[in-house]
Amino acid sequence: MSKSYAILPCNGLDKCAGSITKEVALLLSELTNSDIICPTLYHVIDARFNMLAQEKPLLVIDGCATRCASKLAAEKNLKIAEKINITEEAKSQGIVLSKGLRLNEDEFNLVAEIINKLTKEQVNDSCEGDTLFFPENLTYEVYKKDKFVFRVPKDSGFYFNENDVWAYIIGNKARIGVTDFIQKSLSDIMFFDSPSVGTEIEQFDELGNIESTKAVFEIVSPVSGTITAINEKLQEAPELINQDPYERGWIAEMELSDFENDKDLLHDFAGYFPILKRKIDEFHV
Repeated sequence: MSKSYAILPCNGLDKCAGSITKEVALLLSELTNSDIICPTLYHVIDARFNMLAQEKPLLVIDGCATRCASKLAAEKNLKIAEKINITEEAKSQGIVLSKGLRLNEDEFNLVAEIINKLTKEQVNDSCEGDTLFFPENLTYEVYKKDKFVFRVPKDSGFYFNENDVWAYIIGNKARIGVTDFIQKSLSDIMFFDSPSVGTEIEQFDELGNIESTKAVFEIVSPVSGTITAINEKLQEAPELINQDPYERGWIAEMELSDFENDKDLLHDFAGYFPILKRKIDEFHV
């Protein structure tokens, strides 16, 4: 399970790095149930925040070389578990930060990369059947609409159907799940009805369904084959689909039977991303 942090961000909201710090802190708090320590209020009600920093590992996010968040942690004698500097992260990825406060595409991608790094855990633990090798470090493209951030993996091997279900293909095996768009559209997922291991599935057949507080979503299989594994963790924690739809929240694994024909009706990242953006724009009108 991903760590839940006490997050101490920098307070430099007059700079791009500060805006990125804010986005990282907010998104991480949503994904991992982390708590944010307000650096301004910390000077006024430090007892409350001191207790929070003792209950959870402290993540310090500095925006630039000034390292104001690190200095505040040192001033309060806090033990830092992890530390990130936004300017250094951008430099390491060859991203030049803009002078504006509204983030551009590269800067949103940087946010996604940092979140991915902080929430990463091993996911090659299929619950039944043969284990499929799944990449440990996914690269995401981000599309933001209003307050929502939608991620899509750019890595080769990912395919998507127009029902917003993904399949990661390696050899004659596939891991399948739903996209970030689906989990955000459904909101809080309460139940996952899984297929059975050994079931033969045709492309576009139902691959179980997801029930949320809003609706029931039928998972339309992007590929044909036989179910070799299911993610049994979803039986006890279906919210993993909300938290991490491309990794911990995967649905099932299959042995493929006709991928050469199936892929004619699927999209790689370049084909799917424009479809996703159109759906998001229409959904938020």
